[in-house]
Amino acid sequence: MGWLWAIIVGFVLGLIAKAVIPGKQHSPLWLTTIFGIIGAIIGNAVARGFGIAETSGIDWGRHALQLAAAIVIVFLGDMAYTSVRGGKKRRA
Repeated sequence: MGWLWAIIVGFVLGLIAKAVIPGKQHSPLWLTTIFGIIGAIIGNAVARGFGIAETSGIDWGRHALQLAAAIVIVFLGDMAYTSVRGGKKRRA
């Protein structure tokens, strides 16, 4: 069940990050989900470092750090994906 939640959270964080970043991102949805999962993991680690990983109620600080990390990872990951793909869109 933990993997299912990781995929769902990564999917949601990736989509929010894509919506926040200006311009068009060219990475596919499956890769955006992976970037979101990585962002959630990094956000949790940073929250743990700040001592806000576990609080009573909703962990708004942890969620904000997860989203911030996902935005950075989606932005950098999309730049890397675009450079590997040569900046060209794939023809169907």
